[in-house]
Amino acid sequence: MSFLLDTHTLLWSLFDPKRLGEKAAVSIRNPDMAVLVSVVSFWEISLKYSIGRLDLGNVTPDNFPALVRQSGFDILPLADTDAATFHNLPRKEHKDPFDRLIIWQAITHKLTLISQDKAFSAYRKNGLHVLW
Repeated sequence: MSFLLDTHTLLWSLFDPKRLGEKAAVSIRNPDMAVLVSVVSFWEISLKYSIGRLDLGNVTPDNFPALVRQSGFDILPLADTDAATFHNLPRKEHKDPFDRLIIWQAITHKLTLISQDKAFSAYRKNGLHVLW
């Protein structure tokens, strides 16, 4: 099984792992599982940092690709087909463009999304698998 981390899951796994759900923490730490981080999360972190909505302490968004690799996670690029087919994801209550693109990547790449966001369950009928 392969996992994709939601942005808050990435931040918590790096800086505050006690906030992770038990299943999420076990899955992330399992060396036999592939754990991926979308470049969309880097974009979200960078944007929120730049407008003062995210405090990263002594870290800047520039450090995230290296931090992710050092943590043993793989980076999932945003493929041209991910962007071009994004219109196929139904519009539901959830409007956040970062979350929606991460949801779409999880569905199209057949990854289990690790997220605490309960609104994501609306996409289960569209093939999204969520773990927390």
